Amino acid sequence: MVQGNIKDSTIQKDVSEDNHTLLVKIAQQLEESRIQEYTQLLHRPWRLIWLNILSGTARGVGIAIGFTFFAATIIYFLQVLGALNLPIIGDYIADIVRIVQRQLELNY
Repeated sequence: MVQGNIKDSTIQKDVSEDNHTLLVKIAQQLEESRIQEYTQLLHRPWRLIWLNILSGTARGVGIAIGFTFFAATIIYFLQVLGALNLPIIGDYIADIVRIVQRQLELNY
């Protein structure tokens, strides 16, 4: 009987040590996931609104800068293609220029 109790006691110690290490790992993962900061943010709605306004503004500025760069690159390549006087592409670009000029004349 004494030997059985010793075995049970060592098994219980092993299980409790495993539970303790598992609990420590879970606590570390919760700290790394920053759940506490998220819940504090949810309890302060004006701060959440302000952060969303700032992030939306930054996203909009980034999109505007990216689109400007992209459009400038496309226009540059179209100018290079227009300078090559390729028959099909040159005619297409000339049609686009004529359409734009007509639209500008109609607006004035």
